[in-house]
Amino acid sequence: MLNRIWISFFLIAFISALYQWLFAGNALVFEQIINAIFDMAKLTVEIAIGLIGILSFWLGMMKIAEHGGIVAKLAEWISPLFSRLMPEVPKGHPAMGSMTMNLSANFLGLDNAATPLGLKAMQDLQQLNPKKDTASNAQILFMVLNTSSVTLFPVSVFVYRAQQGAVNPTDVFVPILLATFASTMTGLMAVAFVQRISLVNRVVLVYLSCAMALIAALAVYFAGLGSQALAAQSSLLGNLLILSTLVLFMLVAMKRGINVYDSFISGAKQGFEVSIKLIPYLLAMLCAIGVFRASGALDLIVDVIRSLVNGLGFDSRFVDALPTAFMKPLSGSGARAMMVETMNNFGADSFAGRLASIIQGSTETTFYVLAVYFGSVGIRHSRHAVSCGLIADLGGILAAMSVCYWFFG
Repeated sequence: MLNRIWISFFLIAFISALYQWLFAGNALVFEQIINAIFDMAKLTVEIAIGLIGILSFWLGMMKIAEHGGIVAKLAEWISPLFSRLMPEVPKGHPAMGSMTMNLSANFLGLDNAATPLGLKAMQDLQQLNPKKDTASNAQILFMVLNTSSVTLFPVSVFVYRAQQGAVNPTDVFVPILLATFASTMTGLMAVAFVQRISLVNRVVLVYLSCAMALIAALAVYFAGLGSQALAAQSSLLGNLLILSTLVLFMLVAMKRGINVYDSFISGAKQGFEVSIKLIPYLLAMLCAIGVFRASGALDLIVDVIRSLVNGLGFDSRFVDALPTAFMKPLSGSGARAMMVETMNNFGADSFAGRLASIIQGSTETTFYVLAVYFGSVGIRHSRHAVSCGLIADLGGILAAMSVCYWFFG
């Protein structure tokens, strides 16, 4: 999938460039495309270098959380919910532990830890699957929850916003939280509808009510604020919560007798490696998108959509962030590159730049998660997994647009 998307960017850009030259009289279009490649290559290195420090710090703090048992405790709290949503998984089965550990790691932004745990969970669920080449109900629900799982700290989004010059990189914290919650609830309800899972269960209702109460409290608090106060309060709450959580990690680890400093160093060592690994993927997608935009193809698509939106009498500022939304279900690196390119082109604090950031933080990459998780256990028939995953993506993207207009209107 990603191979075809990447090649398509260049082929469409070449055709668009020929049109610009032969019919629009733009003889400089090829020079603009080559300059875009050099500019995007330079931007890639600048971003990767800037990521090293913050990624090292965050991975170090997350290692403290792991060693302090915080991830395991979160898994223990979530486990009762899964036993109701997946009745075919017996109590005490290893899949319960690995699933809750995976989603707990996702919640804390532990991507490196979440993926191995997710693969382990899928293998455990495969043991209970009567049709080994066809996804079971439990596997589908787990996959959809992964593609839409709530992430408390979308640190990578904050880092990219800081790299692109955002005044308050964390001012999208609450909008992302609201959008990703909407994505998760949409995905859960879609799967529950197809699989006829009853959400009217005492335990399920307690969990969902607590989550909704928290989101409702945030919504009520922010509903009475003006646009400038909304952004400022979102940034304040985000920074306060992040700092408080980091201090909590250290206090819990200290109480358990963990050497906090050694744990931090152990995790921080991975930061450089992770940043360097990102370079080839980011370079490939940024250059492809740069070529696509410089050829005029991206602007043509966006302008057509903008004309339709304007014709219907709606505000069209969201259109400039749609490339990130289109790419998000297909490729994580592609969506990340689209987000960076949008901020680079319009500004990190522009409406489009903020919306692209919120979209990036609202959902995961449906087709990537499906390919990796299902592919790891040999599943070829995904049943309703793709449709439910895309419904969750749509819910997250529409919510992202709504909260962006609300907060940054």
